[in-house]
Amino acid sequence: MNASLNGRTNDRSSAADEFALVLNSGSSSLKFAVFRTAAGADWPMVARGNVEGIGTSPKMSARDGTGSRLETQTLPAGVRDAGAALEHVFAWLRANFGGGSIMGVGHRVVHGGPRYASPAIVTPEVVTELRRLVPYAPLHQPYNLAAIAAVTQSRPDVPQVACFDTSFHRSLPAVAKLVPLPAELRRNGLQRYGFHGLSYEYIASILPQVAPQIAQGRVIVAHLGSGASLCALRDGESVENTFGFTALDGLCMGTRPGAIDPGVILYLFQGIGLSVKDVETILYKKSGLLGVSGVSNDMRDLLASAEASARLAVDYFVYRVARWER
Repeated sequence: MNASLNGRTNDRSSAADEFALVLNSGSSSLKFAVFRTAAGADWPMVARGNVEGIGTSPKMSARDGTGSRLETQTLPAGVRDAGAALEHVFAWLRANFGGGSIMGVGHRVVHGGPRYASPAIVTPEVVTELRRLVPYAPLHQPYNLAAIAAVTQSRPDVPQVACFDTSFHRSLPAVAKLVPLPAELRRNGLQRYGFHGLSYEYIASILPQVAPQIAQGRVIVAHLGSGASLCALRDGESVENTFGFTALDGLCMGTRPGAIDPGVILYLFQGIGLSVKDVETILYKKSGLLGVSGVSNDMRDLLASAEASARLAVDYFVYRVARWER
């Protein structure tokens, strides 16, 4: 059953319009995109936006399908979670596309574990399985699931689909998936999964159009942001990537260290006496560009800074990317 946005038409939408809403929920932001179809047409993107600063100084911005700005507004300080942010998104949709209906909501979910090789209709059983994977991706999975829960609560009749960052990397050869630990431990799901798969899958899908001369060959793709990784494609399929069992491996990132000697982790426990929670916080929230620079986790801030530690963080990031590309 589709859910009407507000039961009336307006100048920008007709009763025949149907919409798909796509969400990417993080710890302090909720990105969204809206796609519309009518009378069997394709699904053009009609709007995209972002609620950022959730829990601190929330604001929402939106653009149309061509990139022209539609909205920028400061939200109430009470917007502290994905549910509250989503209600503002729905309110904005009602104001702009009120005559149509939402036929489905798609979610980016970081970890699908060994089970999910393709998108999955969200059911209570799927949610239970995805919650089991929270320790695999504690920086992302809880917030992805929070958006699913918020839609379930506010629009229980709308179907939801979970799309997994790990699915694209199911094509990795067995040797690339291997974590070299005893077999009895590997049976618990210990393997290299890879992430940023939705981004890489999109790139692989458009390469034949924008670069047909290389699309079927060997291509290295870089996904560089606060979370950063590289992916090796062969004939449009993932054959290697810099992430591993979790999104901590590989390149230096905004607040994550990337690949690190496991002995360092043992030393944090045994030599310094840190707790599991302390080490988790260091690895996910206090390392990487932020940890090296002591200035910021944002590359723009580091490039603008005169601090020697900021320069060192930038140099280290570039060094690690170049080292992986060789």
